[in-house]
Formats: sequence, structure tokens, C-alpha cells
Amino acid sequence: MKTLKDLPIGETATVLKLNSTGPTRRRLLDMGLTKGVKVTIRKVAPLGDPLEITLRGYELSIRKSEADLIVLEED
Repeated sequence: MKTLKDLPIGETATVLKLNSTGPTRRRLLDMGLTKGVKVTIRKVAPLGDPLEITLRGYELSIRKSEADLIVLEED
């Protein structure tokens, strides 16, 4: 399974599922990270954390630990 953390800069993929429960899952869903949405890695901070992604027409920064919970289906 490939996660968002493993996606190279500039690549686009589709969210397959979230490997999370409770408040963390709710927070990711509220930010628009739902099944079927396309995400693109825009930037990675110099030390590797956080990641800036583009989805649904806006930019979002998330931690690497959160990105590891998002399973992708490559396009």
C-alpha cells in the first residue's frame, strides 16, 4: 500500500482510504481528505515535515505522521 507520505513531489494520486479512527480520522475528513479525492504533493519542508498538498482547489499542510495514514491509489 502506498501512502501519501511516499508520494514524490509533483505527483498526483487518488485517496483510497484512511487508516485512522476517532478524532484524527474526523479531522482528516473535515479537511477534505475523503475517498476518491485527487491529491498532489506541492512542497516538502526542508526537514521533511510538514508536507504541502493540493486538493479540491486549495493547499493544505499536514504532518508526515498524518500523511502516513492516507492510503493512495496511484493514477
